[in-house]
Amino acid sequence: MTQDQRLDSRIAWVRLCVIVALSTIGGVGMWSAIVTMPYVQAEFGVSRGAASLAYTLTMLGSGAGGILMGRLSDQFGPMRPLLGATVMLACGYALAGLAPGLTAYTLAQGLLIGMLGASAVFGPLMAEASLWFQRRRGIAVAIAASGNYLAGAVWPPILSWLISAHGWRMAHLIVGATCLVMMLPLSLMLRARAPGFGGGVSREASDGVRPLGLSRGGLTVILSAAGVACCVAMAMPQVHIVAYCGDLGYGVARGAEMLSVMLACGIVSRLGSGFVADRIGGLRTLLLGSVLQGSALSLFLFFDGLASLFVLSALFGLVQGGIVPSYAVIVRETFPASEAGMRVGIVLMATLAGMALGGWLSGVIFDVTGSYAAAFLNGVVWNMANVLIITTLVLRSRARLTAA
Repeated sequence: MTQDQRLDSRIAWVRLCVIVALSTIGGVGMWSAIVTMPYVQAEFGVSRGAASLAYTLTMLGSGAGGILMGRLSDQFGPMRPLLGATVMLACGYALAGLAPGLTAYTLAQGLLIGMLGASAVFGPLMAEASLWFQRRRGIAVAIAASGNYLAGAVWPPILSWLISAHGWRMAHLIVGATCLVMMLPLSLMLRARAPGFGGGVSREASDGVRPLGLSRGGLTVILSAAGVACCVAMAMPQVHIVAYCGDLGYGVARGAEMLSVMLACGIVSRLGSGFVADRIGGLRTLLLGSVLQGSALSLFLFFDGLASLFVLSALFGLVQGGIVPSYAVIVRETFPASEAGMRVGIVLMATLAGMALGGWLSGVIFDVTGSYAAAFLNGVVWNMANVLIITTLVLRSRARLTAA
């Protein structure tokens, strides 16, 4: 089988299944801090803000580590970075479970679990999936990205049961051992390199070429700015819907159910956006998703009934889930394949930074105003900024096609 024949082949689809499995298992690193937060706070006797720092550092660490892991994947292929990340993830959970205090726990969570562990199973694996597909690249990237949301759906109830049965410390040790046992053999299945970096822009052809009339660094910065803006908006419902329901008197359990509905619908959205991207391209898919996200977010300003919030949570999940994978598709359409891991890592770092910033900003705005109304409005404004940026890029793309 030639290199080109491996693109979109059965081998590529099997490899995609392995990628989803790795992303789902290793993705626990991005969700466990949320589930463990109340128990860590109670044991160490600290404030909710101090206990939540572990989550913030995990998100920021995952973003920064994604660049490193992406660069290593570009250079050596995905297997070696994944093997190292698996060991770091296991060590991080072991050290977190044995941590004598909050500082040690937070560092283990942010540095080992986030930066050196979970970071390898998000952006780099989305980039790797894109290298094995040409005709079905959009749906392949969307499927790869769904592993992160699958982790968010699968791991929290497992962690809750483990904590109830064995305590949060033993739960961390069990999770670390599980990741080690399951991820090592899966990582070895990704030994082969991508087939000639098929599709997209070749390194040789891109020398001296300005994608969308911009330098490669300039376009990366613009996409990163767009990523921050859209995810500041995205963070408001995802991070605060549980607390919002508690404030409205519906109870945090209802808020947790809404979050689950939102993430489940987000998986559907990611898959649907993949089909759309294969037909209209990554830029237009991103613009469509951003416009729909802003519209759905604005509805939270007008409806706060229990039933309406469930409907809005489902709607928000259905329109926003495909936004982040669209960035990976855009990178593959405009940059050399040999830079896919690094460029995707940079842009996705910006989206994770946006999530961290958006979650924090919404909390600060709530503390100042005593209401989430201004926080929702803040999200709408950031979303408008994202729409403006992406619209500009779409117009530049159309102008260049017209000129050609």
